[in-house]
This record gives sequence, C-alpha cells and structure tokens, in this order.
Amino acid sequence: MESGGGGELLPRPGPSSIIAKPGDGRGGWRAPLFIVAVGFFERIGFVGVSANLIMYLTGMLAMSTASAAAGVNAWSGTVQVLPLVADWRLGRYRTLLAAGVLYLLSLGMLTASSMLQTVSSPPSASPARLAFFYVALYLLALAQGFYGPCGEAFGADQFASSDGDPTAPAFRSSYFNWFHFSISWGYAFASAGLSYVQDNAGWTVGFGACWAAMVLCLAVFLLGTPAYRSKQHADGGPFAETVRAQVARVFRRKDDATRTQRLIAPKPEDRLVVKLLPIWLTSIVFAVIFSQVSTLFTKQVSTLDRRLGTGTGLAVPPAALQCLSNLTFIVMLPLYDRVIVPLARRLTGHPAGITMLQRIGTSMATSCVAMVVAAFVEARRLRVAGDAGLADLSYVAVPMSLWWMIPQYVLVGLAGVLGQVGLEEFFYDQVLDTLRSVGLALCLSIFGVGSYASGALVSGIDWATRSRGQSWFSDNLNRAHLDYFYWLLAGLAALEVAAFLHFANRYVYRNKGASC
Repeated sequence: MESGGGGELLPRPGPSSIIAKPGDGRGGWRAPLFIVAVGFFERIGFVGVSANLIMYLTGMLAMSTASAAAGVNAWSGTVQVLPLVADWRLGRYRTLLAAGVLYLLSLGMLTASSMLQTVSSPPSASPARLAFFYVALYLLALAQGFYGPCGEAFGADQFASSDGDPTAPAFRSSYFNWFHFSISWGYAFASAGLSYVQDNAGWTVGFGACWAAMVLCLAVFLLGTPAYRSKQHADGGPFAETVRAQVARVFRRKDDATRTQRLIAPKPEDRLVVKLLPIWLTSIVFAVIFSQVSTLFTKQVSTLDRRLGTGTGLAVPPAALQCLSNLTFIVMLPLYDRVIVPLARRLTGHPAGITMLQRIGTSMATSCVAMVVAAFVEARRLRVAGDAGLADLSYVAVPMSLWWMIPQYVLVGLAGVLGQVGLEEFFYDQVLDTLRSVGLALCLSIFGVGSYASGALVSGIDWATRSRGQSWFSDNLNRAHLDYFYWLLAGLAALEVAAFLHFANRYVYRNKGASC
C-alpha cells in the first residue's frame, strides 16, 4: 500500500490490479498488457539480429575484431539516435504501425541476404550483396527508431493523470518495471535461443525466426486497438517544435517597424529539455559500458571452453551468455518492485523507495564495478592462454570455463535494472505530457551516443596501439589486451559517478513529489 496525494491509501500497483478509464473502458492496465506482450515479441525480432551481429560480421563477412566492434557500435548508435530525429506527426499509434511494417520489410531483406551469402562467396567479392545487407540492416535501425520511444511511451500513456485518477503515477512507475520484465524475457529468448539456431541451423533460419516474431508482434498490437487510449499530434512532432523553438533563440528577424522579434516564442518545455542535458551527458560512459555486452564480451566468450559437460558435444553459442544480463532483469525487477521498494519506502518515506536520480547513480557505480571485474577476468584468461601455450593459437579454445564470465554479465544486468529503467522513467517523467516521446528519445539517444563513443574509442585505441606494436583489439585475442580497455572504462566510470553526483544534488524535480 502507498499514500496518494490526499493521504488515502492506494493499492500496490501491478498487472494484477486491472483498472480502466471511466466512461469508455480505454486505458488502465488492460491496454498496457498488450504493449507488454508486444515488447516481448519485438525484442525477439530485434535482438535476434543485434545480439549475434558481431559474430556474423567476423564470420560471414570476414571483418576484423576491431572493425566489427566499431561497425556494431556505429549501427547500435544509429539505432538509438534515430528516435531523436523521428517526427511523431502520425501519433504514437500510427508510428508503431509504421514501425511494424518497417520491421517486416528489413527482417525479410536480411533473411533474403543470408540466403545469398555463404562463406565460400564472401561479400567483398560481391558489392551488391554487401550493399543489400547494409540497406536491410539500417532499415532495421529505422524501424527501431520509430518503435523505441513510442512503444514504451504508448503503454505509459494508458495511465493518464489528467483523468483525475490519483493512482496513475504509481501505476505508471510500476508499468516501467513490468515492461522491462517482459522485454527481458524477449532478450533472453533471442540471445540464447536464436543465437543457437543461427550457429547450428544457419543464419537464414535464425533471421526467418526473427521475421516470424515480428508478425506476432504486429498481430498482438492490432488486437489491442479497442483498448488503447490514443493521443494524436495534429501540429507536427513535438521534437520538431522544440528544435524550432531553440533555433528561434539564435535567429531573429525584424518587422516593418524594425523591432526585433523571435520567430517562435520560447516555451517552458524548452527549458525543461535543456535542464536534462547535464544528466544526459553524465550518463554516456554508463552507455559505453553497456555496449560491450554485445561486442567485446561476446568475442571473449568465443575464445573459451564453451562445452556443456564432457562428451556431450553441445557448445554454448558466444552470444547466448548475453541472456545472463536479461535473466538478471527477470529476477531483479519483480524483486525490486515487490520487495526492495516497499522496504526502502518504509525507511525513506518516498513512494518509489528512492528517487530516480539515486537509482541512476547507484547503477553507474555498479557498472564501474562490472568493468573492474571484467578486467580481472580477462587478465586471468590471458594468463591461462599463455600457460597453455595458446598465445599464437587463436583458433584453439582456451582451457577456461565460460562460466568465469558470469559475474560481469550479471553486474551489467544489475546496473541495467537500476539505471536503464531509472533513466527511462526519469526522462519520461521530467518533461511535459506532449514531450513524452521526446523524453524517451533523449534517453535512448544516451545509449546511441554511448555506442558511437565506444566505437570511436575502440577505433582510436586500435590505431594508436597497433602503430606501436600489438593492438589491444588484435584479431588474436590471446595477444590482445581487452583488460587494459576495461580498466580504462572503469576509470572513466568512476569520474562519471563523481560528475553525476555533482549535478544530481543540484537538480530540482519538475514534480516535487519525485524528490521528497
């Protein structure tokens, strides 16, 4: 139970507490349940490609480790920055429909591309096939650009405070946790199951399964149409309006009376968006650390002994360990929502247990610890490879169990439970209702810029260290030094925590109740 604005006791929010908007039966928990299911299928379709992409690039496309990591980071950055430039003229419902169509088109093209591509006919010998693959890949990025902020925001919109329902903020906060609980199952299924299919049954079957998941995703979304509370934007996308308002601050014109006037009058929401920038900037390293899970972590796993027992012949796909981070979400989100928050609420008196910024700051410290652990594990892997005489035999599995990688995956997952969900709730909550999608787009862009920054770091360090001898990201990971890179990220994360605390302590919440 928790206290509402007028002191009354409100039921603990959750999917089992079904409420509906009075009058038309739209909104409430009945509608977001469809969005929660949509999120599950959408993650299967998208992560089925993204989780194993580095193995496709280094295998089927024969790219170097550094080039593949930089390529995946560039694509991931594009995926998460595109929501910022997408204009929500269609409204969230129609935008989600458009995203579904783009998903089906791009995944169909990827499936066709994998049918044309074989190891015996590398894409370097066929520029047309390579171009077709990248067009499909970046169409997939565009689909995610449309879906990213609108999918989650559309579900949160079903709890409208404007209806006078005092439970709406509490239910909406719980919705973010349950939405991530659902998509974490999608992540886990895709990273473990589909990566196994891709490694053993082939890329065509794997990409085809992703396409089938998106068919189910679109079907479930359409089934929920009668239950949705939907708002449409008639005067253009809110992000475009914000950009125009900011441009108007710089460019001015004179009327016939030579009086200087602004092209567009400044709006309160402009200041709200600018106010979020320090939090946005001090979250970039956190996002850089997250991008290692689908790139360098996966390449590390590929060098280890991945057999499940002796004599079984079963080997764990390198990308499958990504599901450990997702399983951490699955275990911790209900625990956080149902156990930790009520306990913390008793101590702090805050409805959410701790403030959104406290949750984010804790996640950043956890990500720093994750990089320290990753550095120690990689240093041990290099020692084991050297002791076994495998320094120059990159194609031989290092006699070290892949389970040594569990701690860093779990710690990154724990950081995500706290930070990724916390950032999304923060950027959704701290903007006006008309800018909810922009808020979530800003949040997603953190991880996009983090991916770009990771790619730039990898490329820059690869160039600098290769010119002096052995690259930190050598194709032979037994001669590389990923441990040095992880130590660098741990140091940057520690500096980020200090900077974040500085700005967080001075931040004034838009909704006073969020900080008290």
